Amino acid sequence: MRKITLIPEEQIPAALEELKLVMKEENNHKLFVRYQVIYMLLSGESYEKIAAYTGLSLATLFNYRKAYCEKGIAGLDRKKQPGRKRHLTAEQEAQVIAIIVNQTPKDVGFPVEMNWTAPLLRDWMERTFGVSFSVRGTRDLLYRLGLSYTKPTYTLEKADPIKQAAFLEAFEQAKKN
Repeated sequence: MRKITLIPEEQIPAALEELKLVMKEENNHKLFVRYQVIYMLLSGESYEKIAAYTGLSLATLFNYRKAYCEKGIAGLDRKKQPGRKRHLTAEQEAQVIAIIVNQTPKDVGFPVEMNWTAPLLRDWMERTFGVSFSVRGTRDLLYRLGLSYTKPTYTLEKADPIKQAAFLEAFEQAKKN
């Protein structure tokens, strides 16, 4: 079996100690496995044995080795996945925030009795930007923009304030007893 050299021989003990420390503190399982692979390589294990133990392919092990050789432990960090392209531009997202915060649905052409809801906002975005969202996608957009979504509640406009105050007083008395 050929000896695998990742780093100079005299640096191996320090590297093993460093890997032990980061493995002890790591909560992310995938990152832990990356550290474990390098630890096993530095300890002299073969690629085949490590692949059998971890269930990773040889190509993955070689990629981890290359990343470690180039950048050390920092090279093993997981890169942010790019994800899907956003449906709205930054300017459009800013416009959505401005509409919700500063205007009512009536101001943009919806019936008078309505409050902003996810389906209503979805319809407005489709009319304005020509981009179709699901209701769930609209709520996700609101959360990503730093807004919170709650289902609308109803208020009684014709309620008698005197009766409401009497009810609250009686309710507080009932809670005490």
